[in-house]
Amino acid sequence: MLRSVVPFAKGLGINCRWYVIEGTDDFFSVTKKFHNFLQGQKDASLSMKDLFYHYFETVQQNFKNNKVLAHMAVVHDPQPAAAIMSGSIFGHILWRCHIDTTEASRRVWRFLLPYLNQYHGAIFTDPDFVNAGLQIPIYTVAPSIDPLKPKNRQVTDKEAAKILEPLFNKYNIDGKRPIVLAVSRYDIHKNQHTIVKAFKMMKESPGVKKLNPQLIIVGNSASDDPEGQAMYDVILKEINNDADIYPLLNIENNDQNIGALMKLARCFVHVSTKEGFGLVVTEAMWHSTPVIGSAIGGIRQQVLDSNTGYLVEPHETEKIARHMQSLLENKESVDTLGANAADHVRKNFLLPSLIKKYLILMRYYLEVDIKFPEFRINDITYTEIQKAVFGRSIWPFTTDDLKDKVGKLWEELETQGPNSM
Repeated sequence: MLRSVVPFAKGLGINCRWYVIEGTDDFFSVTKKFHNFLQGQKDASLSMKDLFYHYFETVQQNFKNNKVLAHMAVVHDPQPAAAIMSGSIFGHILWRCHIDTTEASRRVWRFLLPYLNQYHGAIFTDPDFVNAGLQIPIYTVAPSIDPLKPKNRQVTDKEAAKILEPLFNKYNIDGKRPIVLAVSRYDIHKNQHTIVKAFKMMKESPGVKKLNPQLIIVGNSASDDPEGQAMYDVILKEINNDADIYPLLNIENNDQNIGALMKLARCFVHVSTKEGFGLVVTEAMWHSTPVIGSAIGGIRQQVLDSNTGYLVEPHETEKIARHMQSLLENKESVDTLGANAADHVRKNFLLPSLIKKYLILMRYYLEVDIKFPEFRINDITYTEIQKAVFGRSIWPFTTDDLKDKVGKLWEELETQGPNSM
């Protein structure tokens, strides 16, 4: 997403930069544990060495000889969260959480909380992701896709088939057979094994056999995801050499091929058990492909049940299979749901809408605008009250605002004065 945000912002005349944190395998192993703990995993361990050497020390080293000066800086996700303590970022600093933290581990959340409360604000994808203890302004901003990226450029079926010729030839895939598609990292929360089970169940239906469908699962490995290969091996065991299922890893010409697959697929399936947002869902919908998605996290903002696709619970194998079959058998339904899906993305999840909200935040923190952004979800916080009351405020609140918001607390402060506290 940032590969598009940066040039778009520069095109608007904003001096926008992107800094990337560097770390060892140990660092990424720890932050992957953070990721899993924050998404509700409980059966893993974190040592003091993990927290204060592999994690904190690595973050500090990244900023030892680097300074960031900006009117507004956005720090993304847990990996660099402790950067706020380095004293090397200057300006209004916000923390952006992209993952589903509704069932976050209390101990990891409490470890991060002192860092997070040093920020000037936090941005979440969904209000449900906000956990207790934050004493800073909180905003909700959905991610977005860049319609000009190769993956998202809209093509015809004929153009998509042409793009896919080399890929199909390499893996002996018949482009004339109906495609059920899944695209994601190979990750425990992506739940590909349920997709495999549902497809196997569905393809044995007498009405479907004559259609001869195929399931294509595409995933990439990532340097900061040490569990990816292990999960890929698990999925291979689940597939068990089924000739109708193609598990692809790190395919060539990745973006164009995935975009073309999304265009040709009869349906897209994404039934994660945890999901911050799921940009692959947005991308598939942008290609007018209906999505069978789990009623989890940010997927719920995108898949409107029976309108842009179908919502299911992550492990409802039979229901997922029924929706697969319905979409394979009913081209009219595919066209209607797909058109609705593309329109929903156009109105809500394209890059300009994201940039607009960042600009609104920047104007607010620079006190160009004095009203709360409409996508702020909490009232005046403890931190803001403290700064405003003692005259060190960067927040655009008048005394009347404070009287309205905090009532009795304001009266007590006026009576007692700062010397009595």
